[in-house]
This record gives sequence, C-alpha cells and structure tokens, in this order.
Amino acid sequence: MAETIYTIPVNESFSAAPEHNPAECPFCLMKKALNNNEIERILGAAMMEPDVRIETNKLGFCKNHLNEMASKDKKLPFALILESHLAEKKKEIFDSSKLFDSQGNKQEKKLSSLRESCYVCTRIEYSFSKMVSNMFWLWETDDEFKVKFQNQKYFCLPHYEMIIKSGREQLNKKSFSEFYKQAETIEKKYIEELGNDVSWFCKKFDYRYDSEPWYNAKDSVSRSVTFLSGGINDKSKDFKI
Repeated sequence: MAETIYTIPVNESFSAAPEHNPAECPFCLMKKALNNNEIERILGAAMMEPDVRIETNKLGFCKNHLNEMASKDKKLPFALILESHLAEKKKEIFDSSKLFDSQGNKQEKKLSSLRESCYVCTRIEYSFSKMVSNMFWLWETDDEFKVKFQNQKYFCLPHYEMIIKSGREQLNKKSFSEFYKQAETIEKKYIEELGNDVSWFCKKFDYRYDSEPWYNAKDSVSRSVTFLSGGINDKSKDFKI
C-alpha cells in the first residue's frame, strides 16, 4: 500500500521535472529535496534531540555532507555536532583498550568504517527507497500519473538503471514489460537528441558553421554530464560510463 508522505513528493517531482529549463530527472529532484530537507533538519531543531545526536555521533557524515553543512550559515549548530562527534570518535579510536595493538590493525579497521557510513545519506536512502516503491504503485494504479511518467523528458542513466532493476523486482512480468517499454522509449529519444546537440556543439567550433545558429546545443555538454552521471552527487551509486 502506498504511503501518502511519499506519494506526494513523487507526484510533485514528476510534475516539476519536465517544466525545468533544462528539464531534470524526476528522481534527481526527489534526491535533491530529500538532501536539502535533511541538511536543514540536522542543523535545526533535530541537532538538539538526544536520539539524533547519538546517531550522528555513531554514523558521522560523508565528505560531501560535511562540506555542505560547513557551507551553510549555521556555524554554531554545526560546531556543536562536530564537538560531540569528535569526542565520540576519540573515545572509540584512541581511548578504547580494545582497539590497542602494536601494529595499529584494529584502529585501521575502525577508521575505514568511518568512510562507510553517513547519517544524512542513510536517512535519504531510506526515504528515497520508499518513494521509488510508491512511484511503481502510482504507475500501476493511477492513470494520471502514468501520463506524467510518459511525459518525462529523461531519466539520468544511474536512475534509469535503478528503475529497470527495481521495476523488475516490484512489478509482475506483464506490468514490467509495459513499464520498461515506456521508460526505454523516453530514454532512447533523449539520448539521440542529446547526441545530436553535442555533435552540433562540436560543429560550431568549425569556422564553416560560424554563422549558423546554436539551436539547442549551447548547454549540451553540461546536460550530457547530468544525464550520464546524475544531477546530484550520489555516493550510493558507483556508476561509470
């Protein structure tokens, strides 16, 4: 059964994505919204909640989210988070007799685990997975949403891969076949258009085309980067082209 708290942002993202100039991947819009909400939350009232502080001390933050929080105009809340997190890490890594050994092997193992967890990423991934599941539910049960899906300009390749894999797991064989056909049609059309735009961009550096208009090619390079890698810095995906 769908959860309204997740279906609303799904509908909003699929409504907004084609309207952006240039258009954006609806799943990237979902991730951006989740990311912004979590950063605002952790630097706001949640920072003082004991259960939240316990989790942030335990999980820490990835480099991207540390830098993002540092860039916000909320230096004191961020410093308070760092204060307790540093104290916790000192206790775990340097003050624990269980981690002492003459070669530093136990400390190395503990240190490596710091790179594998992030409080913000964990919360984003949990909510995002719920949104993806609700997206499939809407696609199956809501004709208006199915039209929204078909009207998408594109999905970035990391999220296109994701919906193929998730759709195969969450939809029955017949429904997935229809879903995949719709998604592939969208994606194939866009990559052909994008390729043509990039080709024209290259031609514009040839003096023979100097007097020709740019058409839709001026931002084709940046759009290609977004399409290939996603519109956000998503550490959960190691997607290479």
